[in-house]
Amino acid sequence: MTDQQALTDLRAWQQRMQRPPTLLNRFARLVQARLNALLPEKLHRAITTAIQKMVQGVLFGSMHTTRQPLPEGTLAEREARVRKRIRAYRNTAALEGGVTGAGGFLLGLADFPLLLGIKLKLLFDIAALYGHEVRTFPERLYLLYIFQLAFSSHHTRRETYRQLADWPTTEATVTVDAFDWRTFQQEYRDYIDLAKMAQLLPVVGAAVGAVANYRLLEQLGETAIMCYRLRWFGAATTAELPASHR
Repeated sequence: MTDQQALTDLRAWQQRMQRPPTLLNRFARLVQARLNALLPEKLHRAITTAIQKMVQGVLFGSMHTTRQPLPEGTLAEREARVRKRIRAYRNTAALEGGVTGAGGFLLGLADFPLLLGIKLKLLFDIAALYGHEVRTFPERLYLLYIFQLAFSSHHTRRETYRQLADWPTTEATVTVDAFDWRTFQQEYRDYIDLAKMAQLLPVVGAAVGAVANYRLLEQLGETAIMCYRLRWFGAATTAELPASHR
């Protein structure tokens, strides 16, 4: 793929990210909000804290398992490597989902932290392949926003996209403690609930787990590609490519 083709795809993706919610989107959000309102506040706080600690432990604690940033390479060369990594992690996640899905309820519950770790490690590798030093805090925070963008409702997706599109401002104003972990956990949980609940069913759990994990990793990988293209091209809505990328 040429830089111009990549930029064209990026522009189309940007338009999708900024579309206003449809009537169906608004209805789905209303239904999910009412379902969440049925849960006790104490449970919401407990889930938020658990997911926050889980994500922080992987995202901000893995200092010795990250790749060195790829120093040189065209966008096409980098993305060829990125897609190869996505395929590898996608297959690993599908295998893990099939095994835990076949293992019944208890193993099905274990799938959540295992899959979370696979997703975050994929993001580490993608960032390094685009040449970013993921040992720094701002780069890890960027990964957190990519994750939220990939697994959120239409309403939250638009706001998260705006934060990524204006990354210098976001980077300067948001800390890991100031990050909205409540929204993060609700959006992620709501996004994957149906597939993960079906994975706990007997007989079909293995197939559902494999397919669900495969698609979730595919979604995350494609979202990450577009987010790093945002930074590669800089002002990506201009008619001409930046001189350094022509």
